[in-house]
Amino acid sequence: MSGTDLRNFYERYIEALNAHEFDRMDEFVHDTITLQSEPGTRDDLVAQLRGITDAVPDFHWETQELAIDGDRLAARLINTGTPVKEWLGAAPSGASIKIVEFAIYTVRDGRFRHMSAMHDAEALQRQLTG
Repeated sequence: MSGTDLRNFYERYIEALNAHEFDRMDEFVHDTITLQSEPGTRDDLVAQLRGITDAVPDFHWETQELAIDGDRLAARLINTGTPVKEWLGAAPSGASIKIVEFAIYTVRDGRFRHMSAMHDAEALQRQLTG
């Protein structure tokens, strides 16, 4: 894929995430992947995404920066939402969260083969617990 193709691919992926169209993940993610440096599956990823949006129905991913190097992508995103159920051990307070996520991906044969992401867990916990 060219850089432009990868950028378009990633934008479609983020659009699917924000529409909570997790049944479309087969368009973007191989059946088996490396997820957070561990062997995983697309089903594992979908379960994580469903868990997030079950607790935070308005969870939104917004790409701030995207760097492409060959078949690798690095993204800085802003994630926002308002938990309505207990999430990450915190009861909902009515407050919204806003966190920065850094994600790294490798694409093989037109789909993600490696996915990892990190965020400031302490900042997220402070926002969740007030």
